[in-house]
Amino acid sequence: MKKKKTERGEKRRDLMVEKEEVKLLGIWASPFSRRIEMALKLKGINYDYVEEKFESKSSLLLALNPIHKKVPVLVHNSHVILEYIDETWPHIPILSQDPYKRSKARFLAKLVDEHITNVGFVSMAKADEKGREVLVEQIRELIMYLEKELVGNDYFGGKSVGFLDFVAGSMIPFCLERGWEGIGLQVITEEKFPEYNKWVKNLEKVEIVKDCIPPREKHVEHMNYMAKRIRSS
Repeated sequence: MKKKKTERGEKRRDLMVEKEEVKLLGIWASPFSRRIEMALKLKGINYDYVEEKFESKSSLLLALNPIHKKVPVLVHNSHVILEYIDETWPHIPILSQDPYKRSKARFLAKLVDEHITNVGFVSMAKADEKGREVLVEQIRELIMYLEKELVGNDYFGGKSVGFLDFVAGSMIPFCLERGWEGIGLQVITEEKFPEYNKWVKNLEKVEIVKDCIPPREKHVEHMNYMAKRIRSS
């Protein structure tokens, strides 16, 4: 009896979630916005997208995120992250139910957003030519952790895209690599990172991912602009 009540409660909750308005405030070039869109599209969640501007934030964004004033902001009764989306719409899970695998995915996601991003973009933008050579080797060492994780898999979760694919995919191949392209650097070669390159090709075939990848030329130009802002700051 208790199980039936739980199931009915979950169904009512799902229906309520479907009826609530979901609004995403983002920026077209932001990997953080893109990964949220990927998750929503995978889950089949209807949402309204509001494009923000780098230079002037909307009053809605400032009201919802007054401290950091950053995107993405997902309006669904509260501020949220990818894991919130996964818990709110548990069908088609993007994180493994296995505690160890979940923990590992979180660790590698943190590696991407904190270490690879800082070394690969912030530090790279400020470095001279000699300094960039050192940073390239550091980035390669970090990405090797991802390379090893991909051995024998199509995606980080195995045969289907999930949490770490959205995080790493939105940030490295579809953002950082375009920044490196803008300054004439080839950091990730197919010879040294065959698994990574196979993974990128697999991602490019996934419809929900393709829909969220910014246009290359426009994005390279944008990354050059962002690098100049960092150098002048």
